[in-house]
Amino acid sequence: MATNSIFFGNPVPSSLATRGRVEKQWLRHFSVRTKPMYLRLSNGYRARAALGADLKAVEIPRQWYNLIADLPVKPPPYLHPKTLEPIKPEDLSALFPDELIKQEASTEKFIDIPDEVLDVYSLWRPTPLIRAKRLEKLLDTPARIYYKYEGNSPAGSHKPNTAIPQVWYNAQQGIKNVVTETGAGQWGSSLAFACSLFGLGCEVWQVRASYDQKPYRRLMMQTWGAKVHPSPSNITEAGRKILQMDPSSPGSLGIAISEAVEIAATNADTKYCLGSVLNHVLLHQTVIGEECLKQMEAIGETPDLIIGCTGGGSNFAGLSFPFIREKLNGKINPIIRAVEPTACPSLTKGVYAYDYGDTAGMTPLMKMHTLGHDFIPDPIHAGGLRYHGMAPLISHVYELGYMEAIAIPQTECFQGAIQFARSEGLIPAPEPTHAIAATIREALRCRETGESKVILTAMCGHGHFDLPSYDKYLQGNMVDLSFSEEKIQASLANVPQVLA
Repeated sequence: MATNSIFFGNPVPSSLATRGRVEKQWLRHFSVRTKPMYLRLSNGYRARAALGADLKAVEIPRQWYNLIADLPVKPPPYLHPKTLEPIKPEDLSALFPDELIKQEASTEKFIDIPDEVLDVYSLWRPTPLIRAKRLEKLLDTPARIYYKYEGNSPAGSHKPNTAIPQVWYNAQQGIKNVVTETGAGQWGSSLAFACSLFGLGCEVWQVRASYDQKPYRRLMMQTWGAKVHPSPSNITEAGRKILQMDPSSPGSLGIAISEAVEIAATNADTKYCLGSVLNHVLLHQTVIGEECLKQMEAIGETPDLIIGCTGGGSNFAGLSFPFIREKLNGKINPIIRAVEPTACPSLTKGVYAYDYGDTAGMTPLMKMHTLGHDFIPDPIHAGGLRYHGMAPLISHVYELGYMEAIAIPQTECFQGAIQFARSEGLIPAPEPTHAIAATIREALRCRETGESKVILTAMCGHGHFDLPSYDKYLQGNMVDLSFSEEKIQASLANVPQVLA
């Protein structure tokens, strides 16, 4: 075994060998494989957006983009929860493989995507940029609406963009098992899919509210070989403590993170994977924005407004960060708008402070917009957005003034989703309905002002496994859940007091 490598275990397999194994596993049930058209219109049929454009020039990006390299002020460091000193790489080694720790702290502008990861990406990337002409017509707006659609991945969302590299780096270091949390199940199913390709064991703690609301996501994870537990559970000390306080707890992403981290920290052959929040996760998602920049350039469009939903922030960062780079370079000047649920408004109602990323206080302290790590949001249908904090890097970008944020209630989001589905044909997951609702708001403003703005929005996944939520809306049984000021203030009182 080579001693000059950070990887341990089996030698890195060749790109050709990996591709062959991946394609056999994924394609064996299909007689025909077609590559997706990456640039499409929705004017009655899927068609290329601009005849004569050099569409073949857009390929899967070969590098991830690191926004930290271009920021004039670097983000605050993570702190060790006991010493309150900046985290050292060795402090993270119990949870993550070496290469992901390097990426988490990296200030390099671009990081090469391994060939083995690109091989798997090619199963669904590049993803389509679609002009929503039918929605434009329905709204009678002069605005031109485009959406970047990530729902054609095997797991149905943007989450495999980071699940694949995370599992691959773990496999190269000889790790046998990975554990994680999931809300709506999009991240958990993506990690289960990735583990099935690279031969790792996968164990998932799914937030109880989503575990009950979305049984097919659980079945999806199990189909790909994962063990799935509702969170809070009696398996971990963190889960047992929550259940003692509230036996009917709906759970939260913060609680599920605590449970997964506890298992990883106490088992030498197991590492932890996270679907959002951390820098390396946001880094991997920038394939979305890098593709989209070139796709919009191919049709001669420049966005005036970029909209994405935010929970932990990975989808939003993936689309917006490459555009923020161009904005910093003076090439474009779009408004960049994050949209969060009114029931969990970390950006619009939280405080910018050092806080734990999980409920039990097992993670490093991160400076972020937070509602307090004890905050347990009401069980809204957008389970992927029920997180008490915002990604530290997005929080930093927000503080620097490069983006703005709004919060929208879920009934308005589902109203927009129905309009979108009945005009565009795609049924959105509950999470991107927030971005759709904000897009519709802006398009209607354009109808009043006569502005022909170019609106770009992130459609990060389909809602095929979220139909019970649609049923609740269509039956008139969905209500808007809002945060309680008293509840938030009680949670914020427990945020660690760190001078920074």
